[in-house]
Amino acid sequence: MTRLMLGRTLERICKGVLLLCLLHFLIMMILYFDVYTQRFDLFSRFNNGRNGSRSNGSGAAGSGHHYYLYNLSRPNATSPSYLATGEQLPPSAKPETNHTPSPKPLPPCPEIPSGLVGRLLIEFSSQMTMERVQKENPNVTEGGRYTPPDCRPRWKVAIIIPFRHRDNHLKYWLHYLHPILRRQRIDYGIYIINQLGEDTFNRAKLLNVGYTEALKDGEYDCFIFSDVDLIPMDDRNLYHCYDQPRHFAIAMDKFGFRLPYAGYFGGVSGLSKKQFLKINGFPNEYWGWGGEDDDIYNRITLNGMKVSRPDVRIGRYRMIKHERDKHNEPNPQRFNKIQNTKNTMKRDGISSLTYRLVQVKRFLLYTNISVEIGKPPPRPFKG
Repeated sequence: MTRLMLGRTLERICKGVLLLCLLHFLIMMILYFDVYTQRFDLFSRFNNGRNGSRSNGSGAAGSGHHYYLYNLSRPNATSPSYLATGEQLPPSAKPETNHTPSPKPLPPCPEIPSGLVGRLLIEFSSQMTMERVQKENPNVTEGGRYTPPDCRPRWKVAIIIPFRHRDNHLKYWLHYLHPILRRQRIDYGIYIINQLGEDTFNRAKLLNVGYTEALKDGEYDCFIFSDVDLIPMDDRNLYHCYDQPRHFAIAMDKFGFRLPYAGYFGGVSGLSKKQFLKINGFPNEYWGWGGEDDDIYNRITLNGMKVSRPDVRIGRYRMIKHERDKHNEPNPQRFNKIQNTKNTMKRDGISSLTYRLVQVKRFLLYTNISVEIGKPPPRPFKG
């Protein structure tokens, strides 16, 4: 009896062990089958990728597809990876293209720059050389060009100077104006319009030439017209354009720092391109000294605009003392011409400008434009 019970117990134990072995075998088969299917999927995709590249004749570069190593397992898993084309990758798994990010746009320059000094000490007794001025302005590029590196100015300004035989004055002008303009955050270029020959000087015609030639050199939308012997005494007198034509030099030392008369528009002035064209530029027929600035003032008012000016405490200027130039004697016809501005401004101006360009030479601190502008017409004979 005891042996019979022992035999049945052993039989049951053997059956249990057998069942456990069978269960273990089934589990192992399932696991191996799962791994086998993953490996099969791996090689099938890999072979498809290779066949696809070979069928195009030149691999990945020739096929237009890019092949990336992509891990199908969970983030922390170590299962094998396979090669996939860029089209097969999910958007989040595609690698970023290697491109240079575009620079951020510069902010607008402030209306009142923070680096302004205010009232300046202007003197002309010390020796001035171009070498010194160049060392003082290392950021100015060829042609007298400068653009603020950290902001975007509203205006692109061409500063135009009528010129003949004033080399010493030019050194002082560049010495003072370049630092002032840079502190004002002006995007500017400086153009010296040199009248060749010894015929009668014509300031306004040279300014028309400067306007025309500057536009060949850059997309300027603001024009400042300045005599070479006038230096601003305050850098808050901002050299850009305004809603109305601007008269900057309203208080010169030679006039006792006062405006000589209400319609005065001489020395330093500024007009936008739109304003300049509206008045047909400046007159071409004022040969010799005087009258052209009054004609310009008339053109402005006759076209429905008003002259804007800075505060008298800011618009102060010092003039470099000098003798009157030869062949720039007072124009005896200027008073008659001023009275006829309304009749002449549409036919005499930028629309009728003629000149011969002789040379354009770019120096480090300015662009020199040499021109021939002709001679004044013979005066009518008085019998």
